[in-house]
Amino acid sequence: MLKSVRHVAVLVGAMMAWTPVANAEVLAKVSIASQTMNVFVDGALAYRWQVSTGRPGFETPRGSFRALWLDPEHISSIYEDAPMPNSVFFNGGYAIHGSYDVRHLGRRASHGCVRLSPANAATLYGLIEDDGLAHTHIVIR
Repeated sequence: MLKSVRHVAVLVGAMMAWTPVANAEVLAKVSIASQTMNVFVDGALAYRWQVSTGRPGFETPRGSFRALWLDPEHISSIYEDAPMPNSVFFNGGYAIHGSYDVRHLGRRASHGCVRLSPANAATLYGLIEDDGLAHTHIVIR
């Protein structure tokens, strides 16, 4: 009996040694007042970007959200087939996504989504894709 307990202990120890490291936590904090997004990875500020949130009449939802699903090449079915590259959906049809209308970044200009430059949206999308939806939090204030 003692010998089999030792074997189990060795086996459990070996399994723990090969357990993959937990994924990083990604936190995207959007400030509607300053039209910026700060992205934290494992608690450390990694990126600060300009965004465009919802213009009057098309408010961006405020609150704390989880990333729900990703779409690398989403096309809006509501707003004239507008491209929404690297979309991170967080609340129904609301997403953080790339926008080719970069001249409006830093101002409220969207229909409620959070817009980023295409390059920044690709960076955020890659972080979330690598670390997983369950490890991603989005806070909008």
